[in-house]
Amino acid sequence: MLIYLHGFRSGPQSQKAQQLGARMTERGLADQWWCEQLVWGPATAIAQVSRIIEACSELPTLVGSSLGGFYATWLAERYALRAVLVNPAVLSHITLATHLGPQQMLYTDEHFDFTTAHLEELRALEAGHLGDPSRYWLLAETGDEVLDYRGAVARYAGARQTVLAGGDHSFTRWDDYLDGILKFAGLIDND
Repeated sequence: MLIYLHGFRSGPQSQKAQQLGARMTERGLADQWWCEQLVWGPATAIAQVSRIIEACSELPTLVGSSLGGFYATWLAERYALRAVLVNPAVLSHITLATHLGPQQMLYTDEHFDFTTAHLEELRALEAGHLGDPSRYWLLAETGDEVLDYRGAVARYAGARQTVLAGGDHSFTRWDDYLDGILKFAGLIDND
């Protein structure tokens, strides 16, 4: 099972989610794919995904983009899962502090207020030291205009890291890594 966690204000309609879901379908793995709109609010989003993980018959692999990478790290530590982190947010409560106030989801008409209480929820989800860095794969581009990739490189020291020059926060070379992600998750064979 592959669980995709989107970023702040994003959703399953994002290009990365759509492309990975399409690759899963092409490979006959559509029944092994979970990607839904995360409920707004860090604590409720974690509870939502925790229920999905706990219902899995086998340990899933997480793929998290931006804020989803932050969530994926916390969940991977809690459940001892593998996780692919795409331009992940490292210190979300600091990074997102500039976004306090009214927000709108990128792909829906849903609005929400991002508050200091949400920042505290994010602070409470700091995962601390990685128990087993070999369970992680960092995908980062140095041209990320939203998050400084160097924070992620330091945070995931000891993990598999693919750091590419240029690009941006969307991770422009995403399509090149889809099969690699499926291999990392153990869903397809290494050939």
